[in-house]
Amino acid sequence: MPSEAFAYCESLVREADKDRYLATLFAPAAARPHLFALYAFNAEVARVREIVSDPLPGEMRLQWWRDALAGSAQGDVAAHPVAAALMETISQCRLPVDPFLDLIEARVFDLYDDPMPTLADLEGYTGETSSALMQLAALLLAGGRDQDTAEIAGHGGVAYAMTGLLRSFPLHASRGQMFLPAEVLDRHRVNRADVFAGRYTPALKAALAEMRGHVHRHLAAMSRTMGSIPAEVMAAFLPVALVRSYLARMECAGYDPFTTLVQVPQWRRQWTLWRAARQARCLARPAPERHGGG
Repeated sequence: MPSEAFAYCESLVREADKDRYLATLFAPAAARPHLFALYAFNAEVARVREIVSDPLPGEMRLQWWRDALAGSAQGDVAAHPVAAALMETISQCRLPVDPFLDLIEARVFDLYDDPMPTLADLEGYTGETSSALMQLAALLLAGGRDQDTAEIAGHGGVAYAMTGLLRSFPLHASRGQMFLPAEVLDRHRVNRADVFAGRYTPALKAALAEMRGHVHRHLAAMSRTMGSIPAEVMAAFLPVALVRSYLARMECAGYDPFTTLVQVPQWRRQWTLWRAARQARCLARPAPERHGGG
């Protein structure tokens, strides 16, 4: 079962999380199956909202993962390929369980349409999900040893996750879900009814620009500590190298979050990751931007 489970995880990550899949290709071969298990777990809990009809079954799915991590889940956990691979990874790579539990708890927010109150709340949410995942990946690549990368993971994970939420803004708005902090919306006097109706107003434009500014701020903070990342854990942070390209597309003239698809061609993502894997400071430095072709 373990080999089949890890193969399943690789396939899931390739389809559901292409950025992290491509980044993992730059990790040592022996570590890749475990990284795929880690990222497959993340994909599983991140998509719970997509596959349930209301919050209660979503809560039950997340509780199953809590129980699986605690060793008290009903049924054969080993029969679930992602769970089987994850448990093997946690054991072999000496990963702590608490960050997984915190990640699951943070994902409860996804199941409901409650507003994100403040920027601090959003940073906490992205920290417990994306930043925690980066730190776990770094621990995995270091054989369970803490390489003092928590601050780097903190800023990098928040920047990457906020960018992902901005890219997914139209999807969330279409189902009445709002990750933009209420304090930011209120500061720019954004009418939420306009957002949920798909209207791109000057107020919303200003709010989204502010959020991109916060991403740039976290990238700048990360860049100040990039030189301390040990080479052995670099693959954990490579997805952050893609943030600048995504932001550039959202900062182009004519951008409309409801009509503009914020994508970067795979060849360019692979080139950016290749470049960053060889020069750590490129993670938070703008890459030369090319438009057209795809």
